[in-house]
Amino acid sequence: MSKCEQCIVRQFSSLKALNKDDLLKMADCKVSYTIKKGEPIFEEGEITKGVFCIKDGICKLSKLSANGKDQIVKLVKPGELLGQRSMISEEPANLSAVALEDMEVCFIPKNEIMGFFNENNQFSMNVMKTICGDLKEADDHMVSLAQKNVKERLAETLLYLEDNFGKSEDGTLHIQLSREELAGMIGTATESCIRLLSEFNKSGLIELVGKKIAILDRNKLKRISE
Repeated sequence: MSKCEQCIVRQFSSLKALNKDDLLKMADCKVSYTIKKGEPIFEEGEITKGVFCIKDGICKLSKLSANGKDQIVKLVKPGELLGQRSMISEEPANLSAVALEDMEVCFIPKNEIMGFFNENNQFSMNVMKTICGDLKEADDHMVSLAQKNVKERLAETLLYLEDNFGKSEDGTLHIQLSREELAGMIGTATESCIRLLSEFNKSGLIELVGKKIAILDRNKLKRISE
């Protein structure tokens, strides 16, 4: 993997505030991993001891409910950092991070990151802005769950997946979530999610290509989501 100062994805995270000397120090202490699809980066309740920078691939952040259901809280793209909140609060991870596709991640130890946090005001401000952004997303998701019905939430989520993660060459959504994972994102039973997808398919809003989903009518989905 490339050195930190040559890594393009750092421009999309708090790490963009670090200077060349900081990046050289970080390159000397980081550890790079390849995470296979379905494998955890870390699990809920784990002490992470640092942060993970996503170099390539996408993962899900999820929480296990009391009834054993996996609730997806967020999908994480290349360039983002994982574990910042747990590191600063000195608490075990509140969520699990699991690869949705093969990934490349870099682990940066807590001592190094906290040194940057204490000495670089712009870096610490960037970290806090990221955490505030996550809280805003959580607030918006909570309001959506409370005020929108399942059909509206499914339409909203399908558009979110295409807008944020794009499409594959065959026109289907790049992110291939299982029906159970999709149901977890919109807060409903898997059976209800399958029924609504079938309804959207029959109405010409989407096309189901095996387990994949292609959006056919964005405008109608947008109207439903609102």
